[in-house]
Amino acid sequence: MVAALDTNVAVGFLRGIKDIEKKVLNFDAIYLPVIVCGELLFGAVNATKKEENLIKTRKFINNCKILSINYLISEQYANIRADLKSIGKPIPENDIWIAAVCSINNIPLFSHDKHFKNINKSFLKLV
Repeated sequence: MVAALDTNVAVGFLRGIKDIEKKVLNFDAIYLPVIVCGELLFGAVNATKKEENLIKTRKFINNCKILSINYLISEQYANIRADLKSIGKPIPENDIWIAAVCSINNIPLFSHDKHFKNINKSFLKLV
């Protein structure tokens, strides 16, 4: 089984939260949407122990498969955002991009954010 990690799960893994570590280490492949990489790197450069956190974060990112953004993903972003607007359930912009990346790549998303459940299941699979 493979999964893409949302930022909250990746942070939990980096912090050594046992329940998250156990589940993540059982995946055959771990993917990170490039947006998650940006959020993780921001957290590292914004931390008190900047250099230590950057080293740990970069090592983690380099051990994952990165999912980039392209035109097809931008179309999916538009579809997901329009769908969420039509049902009156907006979510943070970065999370719409994360959903679009996972959806187009057909990779389930592992997140603790409940608002991802507002996204139509034909767009996004959740772990």
